[in-house]
Amino acid sequence: MIIDYRAYTLKVGTVPLFLKLFDEEGRDVQKRILGNFIGMFRTEIGNTNQIIHMWGYANLEERQRRRAECAVDPTFLAYVKKARDYIVEQDVRILVPEAGTPDLSKL
Repeated sequence: MIIDYRAYTLKVGTVPLFLKLFDEEGRDVQKRILGNFIGMFRTEIGNTNQIIHMWGYANLEERQRRRAECAVDPTFLAYVKKARDYIVEQDVRILVPEAGTPDLSKL
């Protein structure tokens, strides 16, 4: 399994608005298309204007296929258009588990 790690730095004061939008318009469409939603996290110490969410995939090919589906889904595109208003910076990483990592597919 690989993890798609997505960190978004948001405009000051917009974290609650971004989370509300994600809850109301972003979460369901992404879970439907992307599948394994590991979780959404906010920064408690450090940059408190940062939100991190993670998605699990069997491999890079599955991620690419599912992300391509999102890129043409009208509901997802409408959500992204609104979400962009809050985002200052985006950091996307692919995390690969090392030996001894628990089975993340059960999350």
